[in-house]
Amino acid sequence: MTRGKFITIEGGEGTGKSTHVRLLAKGLEAAGVDVVVTREPGGSPGAEEIRMLLVTGGTGRWSPMTEALLHYAARCEHLRKTVLPALEAGRWVISDRFADSTMAYQGYGHGLGREPMDALHRLVVGDFAPDLTLVLDLPVEVGLSRARGRADGEDRYERMGTGFHGRLREGFLDIADREPRRCVAIMATGTVEQVQTALREAVREMLGVDLSPS
Repeated sequence: MTRGKFITIEGGEGTGKSTHVRLLAKGLEAAGVDVVVTREPGGSPGAEEIRMLLVTGGTGRWSPMTEALLHYAARCEHLRKTVLPALEAGRWVISDRFADSTMAYQGYGHGLGREPMDALHRLVVGDFAPDLTLVLDLPVEVGLSRARGRADGEDRYERMGTGFHGRLREGFLDIADREPRRCVAIMATGTVEQVQTALREAVREMLGVDLSPS
């Protein structure tokens, strides 16, 4: 059986990741691809419990390294319970965030640096990596304005300062620059349809699947 493909959608707050995960999955399903949609932190029962520790409460609830460890604890569960079994079964997986978010949020945003995050990644994830990562980019003020319109209560990171979010944005763009064979950065200032079209073109170019327009 052919192994499935793993696509991750990354970006700062308010970039529209969840919307585009859903629309991209719909496009792949229309093309005959069996798709699993998931998210991080979360995506499996244990990981969802850890998620609530990370996305709610005060901004100073955890130290940066504690945050990173919690994210990787959730990721370990997510990989073993959801992502890897689906890929082995030949299904494609689209995840709203993966390891690049920990590098960007804790490595760049909180200033832990790349080396500790790389070491933690090797310990938990090894050499496993997405087949394609789509990085949605927005100016910080625009993204935070959009994010504040949500009412899900999961706003702990949104409430962190603009300096943090500026470093976060720079981190995602640096990650994309470092790994052009895996990552495609897409400006998310256009309409939903325009951004989704750009995502589908990246899937066509990088993975060879031709999707209909959004």
